[in-house]
Amino acid sequence: MTLTLVYDGGCPFCRHFALRSELEGGLPDLVIRDGRADYTLRAALNGRGLDLARGAVLLEGEQAWHGAEAIAELCGRLQASDPLLALLQQLFAAPPRARRLYPLLLWARRTALQWKGLPEDPDQAGLRQA
Repeated sequence: MTLTLVYDGGCPFCRHFALRSELEGGLPDLVIRDGRADYTLRAALNGRGLDLARGAVLLEGEQAWHGAEAIAELCGRLQASDPLLALLQQLFAAPPRARRLYPLLLWARRTALQWKGLPEDPDQAGLRQA
């Protein structure tokens, strides 16, 4: 079954992790999707209570993981050949550790988005520019 990672393409850290996971993660059925760029996908996720502003989403069929759980699930499945992914896998594959460390990832995302002048919540983009 296809595994889909929905990430914030406005965040350089998120984009780098997603692309690296797709290319070097050893998961042939992993698909990555930029949730910031895909309003329809984001709206469907929001309808399920999965807010991209609060974390990445991992989908497999009807199953969904959000935030720290998404990263823990993905890292637990990685067969990383890349040293950076192998390190992230060790740090985030255990759900309790992922929950403790995930706020640091959110802080890095928030900081990167501020540097780029993007809102933390992709759905607030139009409001910010008004």
